[in-house]
Amino acid sequence: MADSGFLAPHHHTAAARLTRLIGLAMMTPRITLRYEATPLGSGGAGDVPAERARAARARLNDTLSLLPRDCASVLIDVYGFEKGLQSIEAERGWPRRSAKLVLRIGLDRLAEAWGLGETARGPDHARSRVERFSDRVPMFGD
Repeated sequence: MADSGFLAPHHHTAAARLTRLIGLAMMTPRITLRYEATPLGSGGAGDVPAERARAARARLNDTLSLLPRDCASVLIDVYGFEKGLQSIEAERGWPRRSAKLVLRIGLDRLAEAWGLGETARGPDHARSRVERFSDRVPMFGD
């Protein structure tokens, strides 16, 4: 993956959210033994994990549809299947360092779609401190 100097904090936040969403969507292969009595996706009543996975896959699909196809596929390969950028370039016949740029563009678009910016702004960033705390209930004899 790209070094930390190449990606800004909002890129890392977007990547973490995407990784979590991919995990919820249960798209990655399992490498451990399962001990549940009923297989996931059995379709029976109360199949909560399968419903959560379906909802997460729908959210993931909606999110990735906002990105260019190559960006979406690189993001899935890197954050879902943990492929390295060099292997992605080799598989696709891309020039060196091109996957790094596509990754950055994809994370930029993803961060933009999720409302993540380079600087953090709260909902009331324009209000002064006095205005924010004027409706506070007095405590301890203020």
